[in-house]
Amino acid sequence: MKALVLAGGRGTRLRPLTHTSAKQLVPVANKPVLYYGLEAIRAAGITSVGIITGDTGAEVREAVGDGSRFGLDITYIPQEAPLGLAHCVLIARDFLGDEPFVMYLGDNFLVGGIADLVGAFRLGGYDAQVLLTKVAEPRFYGVAELGSTGEIVGLQEKPDHPRSDLAIVGVYSFSPAIHEAVRAITPSARGELEITDAIQWLIENDYSVHSHMVTGYWKDTGRLQDLLECNRMILETVEPANRGTVDGLSEITGRVVIEPGAVVENSVLRGPIVVGADAKIQSSYIGPFTSIGPRCVVQDAEVEYSIVLDDSSVHGVSRLAHSLIGRNVEVSRAEGTPNTYGLMVGDHSRIQVRA
Repeated sequence: MKALVLAGGRGTRLRPLTHTSAKQLVPVANKPVLYYGLEAIRAAGITSVGIITGDTGAEVREAVGDGSRFGLDITYIPQEAPLGLAHCVLIARDFLGDEPFVMYLGDNFLVGGIADLVGAFRLGGYDAQVLLTKVAEPRFYGVAELGSTGEIVGLQEKPDHPRSDLAIVGVYSFSPAIHEAVRAITPSARGELEITDAIQWLIENDYSVHSHMVTGYWKDTGRLQDLLECNRMILETVEPANRGTVDGLSEITGRVVIEPGAVVENSVLRGPIVVGADAKIQSSYIGPFTSIGPRCVVQDAEVEYSIVLDDSSVHGVSRLAHSLIGRNVEVSRAEGTPNTYGLMVGDHSRIQVRA
């Protein structure tokens, strides 16, 4: 089998971060989300991977390279615009050939990998297999309706009245039959070739389309709260390790990883936490479920349940929580009077201020 990984799209729900950076490269526990997917693909025994890229293609190429660090052979496939998931299959035709393949949305986070999905697809001889999970609010997702033996008999895209609570997860397996399906459908009302329409075409033309239930943890990391939750999940599994420098005035408790070159002085760190390489923590409190990126500086501040990306600094802030701080960002307390907030904020930002 081959794999087709989707790493394009505009990431509108994570703006302004994704104005300049690929959403698939936002880190969870200081490792890009995309890396977890590539590792899962390799663990399932797949080594030939095509990556669909968009406006942030250069950044994705720089981060992933030729794939050798993951044990993969990577082919990059540019997409001129985000024209739908089925369009990704359409433009990857030459790469995919007549082999079955897994299609993996690069901003999805799936604990437990995809080996079970791939194994079931191979044994079942299906034309398509769709990964599903139960959700509390199915109207926000693509939804699958199942028959008595687990076959998919119908799909709905973000329905007002869902016929099930089974949401479509961003991982699919396809036989070469999908190529006929993506050529047969037309763009939806939003101008995209929808993969749900292509799968529905397979169903209506008597191809075998089966379901596979998520057995582990799944999140679409397109929203802040989902990223923070994934960060929490991974940090709960890390093994404590101090490869940096911690002075005698600091208190370290719980699962705390301190990467090489990082310095902790006169601070309290309560895990689970990851402190990136060459970061500096001075006279600060870092609370649970926090990732501090490489080369960050946190001084006279308190941070918890947050992700702080590379080369950023937090100075003199009494409490920062439930936050995602981008790269090369400076967060500081203004000195003097009047007691006001001074902000320089980009488009589509969100600021929460409590008196």
